[in-house]
Amino acid sequence: MRHVHCTRRIRAHRIRTHRGHRARRAALPAVLTATAAVLTALTPQTAVSAAAPAPAPRLGECAAGELCLWERADFGGPRRTHELSDTDIESCVPLPQGTSAASLANRTGRPVTAYQSAECAETGEFDTYPSGSWAPRTDYRVRAVKIWES
Repeated sequence: MRHVHCTRRIRAHRIRTHRGHRARRAALPAVLTATAAVLTALTPQTAVSAAAPAPAPRLGECAAGELCLWERADFGGPRRTHELSDTDIESCVPLPQGTSAASLANRTGRPVTAYQSAECAETGEFDTYPSGSWAPRTDYRVRAVKIWES
């Protein structure tokens, strides 16, 4: 008789355990949803805004047909413009003595090389920017430019 009683108790325990397991499994999505809601509420606003894409940088004003150079990065400071009508093609055009540029826009319709050297020497840094280029920060101070025949 004792054996039968023990078997019933084990079966009863298994049923209770199984039912409890199903209840826990059903409650899991609700617990996870509640946890996500709490974490979202506790997340600092800066972390949420950091995930948002950064706004596009503001471009300086530069009309079609111009090469525009700015004294400071991000198109800041005084702007100098060069047009094809007043610039010799494939000639070194130094910026005025004591000035340089830290950002540029090339809208000439031709490639433009910007030089660190005021004499367009290739011993210093230089980069060629295709037409349509906007460079908010050059890698060096630009002291001369050369507009190329396309």
